[in-house]
Amino acid sequence: KPDVTYGDVGGCKEQIEKLKEVVETPLLHPEKFVKLGIEPPKGVLLFGPPGTGKTLCARAVANRTDACFIRVIGSELVQKYVGEGARMVRELFEMARTKKACIIFFDEIDAIGGTRYSDGDGSSNEVQRTMLELINQLDGFEPRGNIKVLMATN
Repeated sequence: KPDVTYGDVGGCKEQIEKLKEVVETPLLHPEKFVKLGIEPPKGVLLFGPPGTGKTLCARAVANRTDACFIRVIGSELVQKYVGEGARMVRELFEMARTKKACIIFFDEIDAIGGTRYSDGDGSSNEVQRTMLELINQLDGFEPRGNIKVLMATN
């Protein structure tokens, strides 16, 4: 659990309010969504230049919700061997499902979510496999449980 609070994050008042609405409320008060009969959001994409508080905001909401916080840097998911990145994403979500509540924070997500192209060496196919597995974990058949996904990019 991170030790960062909302008070530690300066100048991100609007972003914090959105995170409270989209991440905090569904984790702390899921009955509100059940009562309304709506599905809570799956996650949030944070964007902005480096040093603008994206990671701090993610840590603060994890602290506030008492959720397990897992930080993954997008480039860590780009692997040399076929299927390795997708396997890592699958195992990450399997581990997150064992927690009461979990926030998975993908930093530099553009490393796997950039434009699609093929340079002939097959590496772009591996990046696409990893991204498809991430989408499958978010929208697939297995229930996500109390997993919220936050992604950051510049």
